[in-house]
Amino acid sequence: MIEHPLERDHDQILVGIDEAGRGPMAGPLVVSGVVFPYGYENKELDDSKKLTEKKREALFSIIKKDALWYEICFVDEPTIDKKNIYKATQDAMIEIAMAAPVSFVLTDAMKLPGVDKDVSAIIKGDHKSISIAAASILAKVSRDHYMQHLAVLYPQYGFAKHKGYPTKAHKAALKQYGVLPCHRKSYGPVKEALEIKLF
Repeated sequence: MIEHPLERDHDQILVGIDEAGRGPMAGPLVVSGVVFPYGYENKELDDSKKLTEKKREALFSIIKKDALWYEICFVDEPTIDKKNIYKATQDAMIEIAMAAPVSFVLTDAMKLPGVDKDVSAIIKGDHKSISIAAASILAKVSRDHYMQHLAVLYPQYGFAKHKGYPTKAHKAALKQYGVLPCHRKSYGPVKEALEIKLF
């Protein structure tokens, strides 16, 4: 629970922006933004990483119902490989910040150069802002749903469990079965697997 949400410090509605999936070596990056009504409260909202999957799923529907506006942006693997993960995240956040029908933006520690709105990059923002926390939940649940889809397409890779993160099991599957279109070719273990295939 976020006891003293940052939203109380601002006399206006604002958008909170966060992401899920910067660390995985497979699957998309997902970035989300949420605008709640002024004075909105929900004691169950917190950083998505601190919540159970069941709780995140329940809050996913509540957030979409209660929000004045929300956006969920998927960034595909080729874009991540082309830009690098930091720039891909930043660009998606800029896109959401510009699209949001507000003049004030809170992000989870990401600066947004070129955005002609007031932007505040908050360290551990998903612990301090219910809007950022809500965005983290929308991003995380949306990405998990996508990884469940990949798990059906490629059952031998174990995506339902590791969600594309570089676990021991995922690295073993990569070595045994090879690189998929959903793998990020610029990430270390995937690059190694591609190089092995070349020789």
